[in-house]
Amino acid sequence: MNKRGKFLIGLLGCLWWFNGFAQQSPPEGTVHNFSLADCINYAYEHQDSVKNAALDVKSAEYKVKETIGIGLPQINGSVTFNDYLKSPVNVGPNFLSGQPIDPDARLIAFPFGPVKYTNTYTVQGTQLIFSGTFLVGLKAAKVYKELSQRSLTRSKIETNASVTKAYYQVLVNNEQIKLLDANLKQLKQQLDETVAQNKQGFVEKIDVDRLSVQYNNLVTTRENTIRSLSLSNQMLKFQMGMSIEEELTLTNKLEDVALNANVAENSVDTAFYRKRIEYNLLESNIKLNELDVKAKKAEFLPTLSANGGYAGTFQENNWRFLFDKFYTYSYIGLSLNVPIFSGGQRSNQLKQLQVNVQKAKNDLHNATNGFKLQANAANVNYINSLQSLNNQQNNQKLAQEVLRVSRIKYGQGVGSSIEVSQAQTALEQANNQYIEALYNALVSKVDLDKAYGRLN
Repeated sequence: MNKRGKFLIGLLGCLWWFNGFAQQSPPEGTVHNFSLADCINYAYEHQDSVKNAALDVKSAEYKVKETIGIGLPQINGSVTFNDYLKSPVNVGPNFLSGQPIDPDARLIAFPFGPVKYTNTYTVQGTQLIFSGTFLVGLKAAKVYKELSQRSLTRSKIETNASVTKAYYQVLVNNEQIKLLDANLKQLKQQLDETVAQNKQGFVEKIDVDRLSVQYNNLVTTRENTIRSLSLSNQMLKFQMGMSIEEELTLTNKLEDVALNANVAENSVDTAFYRKRIEYNLLESNIKLNELDVKAKKAEFLPTLSANGGYAGTFQENNWRFLFDKFYTYSYIGLSLNVPIFSGGQRSNQLKQLQVNVQKAKNDLHNATNGFKLQANAANVNYINSLQSLNNQQNNQKLAQEVLRVSRIKYGQGVGSSIEVSQAQTALEQANNQYIEALYNALVSKVDLDKAYGRLN
C-alpha cells in the first residue's frame, strides 16, 4: 500500500474516533481563513497534546518551587488535650521509708503521677543548614524543568509535521479536482461533438457509448474526490485541535511550497543532529542520571539542621482550675546526622547509578547514528520523490499531447475512437500518478525538514 493510501486509512480511523468521542458544538458562523503558518500556530494553542505538554512545564515549575521549599524553615504547631480516666502510676524502689534502699526489694507504686487534665500547645521549627542531597536536588529540579520544556518542543514539532502533512493533503485534493474538471470539460466537449456527429450519421453509436462510459466514470471519480477533500479538511482540523464542524478555508497554494532538489546544504551540515529535539532530550536524560549519582554521593555527607520550639501546658486535677496556670518552656538546638555504615547499600546503589549514566551515554551515541541514518534516508526519499514528480509531470504532458493528436486523427477520419479512449484513459492514469507523486514529494519534504531538525 502506498503512503497516500495508508494516510487515508489512518485518516478514516482518526475521524471515526473523533466523531464518536469528541463532538462539540462550535460557535455558529465560525469561519477561518488560514495559511499553513496560521494552522500550525492554532494547533500550538488548541491541540490537546501540546496543551498537556505545556501543563507539564507548569507542573515542573511547581516542582522546582517544592524542592526550594525543602531548604526553607519548616514550622509546625500542635495542640493536645488529655483526660486521664485512670492515671498511670510511677513505680520504683522504696526510698520513702527512711531505710537503705534494697536493690532486691519489690518495687512500689508512688502516690504521685500525671494529673488528670492536661492541655498542651506546641510550636516547633527546623531549618536545614547543610544537606548535599538538597543542593543536588535543586539542580535536578531545574534539569527536570528543562526536560519538560524540551518535551513541549517535541510535541510542537510532531504537531507541526502532522498539521503540515494534512494541509498538503487538502491542497493536493484541490489540485486533483482541478485536473478532473479540466478533463471533464474536454471530455464533455468531445462527447457533445460525437453525439452531434452520430445524429448526422458520421460516427457509430458505439463511439458515443464509449465516451459516455468514460465521462460517467470521470464524474464519479470527481464526486469521490470531493468527498475525500471534505474528509481531508476535517482531518486537518482534527490535527489542529479545531472542531470539525467549524469552517476552514486554506489560503496557501501549491505554488507557495518550495520544492527543489538542492540538497547539497544537507551534506555540509554534519552536526545537524544536535538540532534534533530527540537528541536534546537524551542529553537531559544524561544530566538527570549524573545528578542521581551526585545525589547518592551526597548521602555519604553529614546533614546539619537547627531546631527550636516553644510549648506551654495547662494541667490540673480539677477542671475548674485547669486554665488558671500556664506552664511554658522553650528550646533551641542543632541536629547533626552522620552516616557511618549502611552495610554497603549506598556504595552499591551508587555503582548502579553510575551504570545508568553509561547506559544513557550509549543510548545517545546509538541515537546519533540513528539520526544520521534517518537523515540520509530522508534525503534519498526526497530526491527520489522529486525525480518521480518531474517524471510524472512529463508523462502528464505527453499523455495530453497523445490525446490531442488522437482527437485530431479521429476528427480527420484517420484514427479510431478506441485510440481516443485509450489516450483518454492514459491521461487519467498520468494525472493520478502525478497527484500521487506530488503528495509523496510534499510529505518527503516534511520528513526531510524534521530529520534535519528544521521544524523547531
